[in-house]
Amino acid sequence: MLFNSFEFLVFFPIVTAVYFVLVPRWRWLWVLAASCYFYMAFRPVYILILAGTITVDYFAGLLIERAQGPTRKWWLVASIVANVGVLAFFKYFNFLNDNAHAAAAAVGSQWPVPHLSILLPIGLSFHTFQSLSYTIEVYRGRQVAERRFGIFALYVMFYPQLVAGPIERPQNLLRQFHEAHPFDHAQVRSGLLLMAWGMFKKVVIADRLAPFVNTVYDSPAGWPGISLLVATFFFAFQIYCDFSGYSDIALGSAQVMGFRLMRNFDSPYLSTSVGDFWRRWHISLSSWFRDYVYIPLGGSHSPRVRRYINLLVTFLLSGLWHGANWTYVIWGGLNGLYLVIEQVLGWAPSSRKERQQVAWGPLRKVVGWVITFSAICLSWIFFRARTLHDALYVVRHLGDGLGSVWSHATDLPYIRFYVMMRQSKSEFLLATSLIVLLMATEAINRKVPLRATLESKPTPIRWFAYYGLVAAVIFLGAFNSVQQFIYFQF
Repeated sequence: MLFNSFEFLVFFPIVTAVYFVLVPRWRWLWVLAASCYFYMAFRPVYILILAGTITVDYFAGLLIERAQGPTRKWWLVASIVANVGVLAFFKYFNFLNDNAHAAAAAVGSQWPVPHLSILLPIGLSFHTFQSLSYTIEVYRGRQVAERRFGIFALYVMFYPQLVAGPIERPQNLLRQFHEAHPFDHAQVRSGLLLMAWGMFKKVVIADRLAPFVNTVYDSPAGWPGISLLVATFFFAFQIYCDFSGYSDIALGSAQVMGFRLMRNFDSPYLSTSVGDFWRRWHISLSSWFRDYVYIPLGGSHSPRVRRYINLLVTFLLSGLWHGANWTYVIWGGLNGLYLVIEQVLGWAPSSRKERQQVAWGPLRKVVGWVITFSAICLSWIFFRARTLHDALYVVRHLGDGLGSVWSHATDLPYIRFYVMMRQSKSEFLLATSLIVLLMATEAINRKVPLRATLESKPTPIRWFAYYGLVAAVIFLGAFNSVQQFIYFQF
């Protein structure tokens, strides 16, 4: 079920209303049933896979807690193997198998294993990592094993963040299912406002940018540099508004019921270094790889060269997590390389203490922002391109014809076809205006929290803003075809 669908428009108020009508001790069961329905709306049979991994990790947590000595580690290994095994089969089997076919053909041989028709269960990477964080935290002694199977199942399946995060930790979310959440008017109002803002980012900005991006990236060959640049620039904001919009709706819908999910984005395009960007982008995944991959490898306390290797390995794995394609691996590797370069040059201090001691003047901030945004946009090319060949084509031809752009400044057919990418002038102007509005809003919000400020205003002002935001979603939203959230494919 998509957040931007009519089904969810019916589902959400019914689930929320019944939740508050029920006595607290039965609410978890209702939310679990609703979460099962929510997941089964995509492909019902795959809930059996989810049920299997939940069962394994539930018992693994209990056995880890009760075991002593090396046995504890073996139960953790069993949990990791079960979860990663399911993920590897559905997400990476054909990727590895196709590469084996290519390698065999390169040496004049044949690979006997055929390509399988496997449909990736939606959100598999997200709930696999969330479930793994539970068993790892129990093993580390930071989380008490959950005794109630249904509560643990709800921790993995909680519908707001089931299919695209944020990837929660048990210390934050699991305990909340044991707490009573009385109806709180302020929490409901704040949650609904956050949902509306998330919907605005998704259907008004991201889905409006999608046609521009798709027109070029579905077939990049033949487009001049200006088209490739504009499409790449638009994609940077499309994916941000698409994914952060989903996260806002997830956080808001959970908040309406009294649950607090972790923040997943913090104005990442205002970052002045790539390291800063990754502290603000997909925070739940970045912190997951930091805590469970980077630090166990030695983290920043390792010798300099080893630290660089740790960064590269972590980001290569992060790229592979996003998809079974070499484009994602290169995207992850590029971001890891950016961080290594920043640390070698001393541009972005690695520790929090060092960052607090560095004075960032206005010029350095501007230069840092320009370099960071450009580097991130370059990496997005590999993330968006369908194939490695397409990505390399875009990179090689970004500068094609840019020298003659000014000579076409008054050539309306050229501007319409290449700069606007076959879209109307009004759509192009609206899309660019929305990007400016988004960046201005986030810049202001960094200094003055807009949601908290709005909620403190008199009732007429608040309701005027609420109606304005809802009206913008209804009248400016791109509803011609319901666009699935980009991160659902992961």
